[in-house]
Amino acid sequence: MTNIILPSAYLAPVQYYAYLYACPEAQVEVCDNYAKQTYRNRCLVAGANGVQALTVPIIKPQNGKSQMRDIRISDHGNWRHLHWNALLSNYERSPFFDYYADDLRPFYEQPIEFLADFNEGLQRTVLTALDLEPRFVRTHAYKATPDADTLDLRQVISPKHAADHDPRFKSVPYYQVFAHKHGFLPNLSILDLLFNMGPEARLVLRDSICK
Repeated sequence: MTNIILPSAYLAPVQYYAYLYACPEAQVEVCDNYAKQTYRNRCLVAGANGVQALTVPIIKPQNGKSQMRDIRISDHGNWRHLHWNALLSNYERSPFFDYYADDLRPFYEQPIEFLADFNEGLQRTVLTALDLEPRFVRTHAYKATPDADTLDLRQVISPKHAADHDPRFKSVPYYQVFAHKHGFLPNLSILDLLFNMGPEARLVLRDSICK
């Protein structure tokens, strides 16, 4: 794989970053029509009661449809405070939360207008933490069928599909804070892997793509 196209995603799952580890170049789709129930504005983390979904509220487009790049974040419900408190509550006992918290906290303290910008900022921060340097750019126009040398992952990486739906990806178990209660929870947000494994997260990503 040399080039991939991915959906924009809020603190995307391990599957997403495994592809960014394996591929030197990536496109992030921002010209598709926004759809609900995707990772665009939702991530999954592990809590004391199991999997917890964190959802970024958006301002609904007036005409019912809007491209991802035009979706604005809503300030409704004090969600930034709630999301950060959820991360703190769920991961403060993880081995590496304190190591990465200061780089992530600003995203929950200052408003960012557009969801695509918010997602990209977090993505760049996470890639830096993982010491990964893939070249990724936003799309400028929507193509239903990407170029022949591009692997289309826009519909593959989705909360509607279990991780084993993707034949190229395998969930590699790693230490999780609440594993003693729930067992290993696969394909959660990249933050679950990062907070629990730190620098060794790269090894999990390396082993998660089937050769």
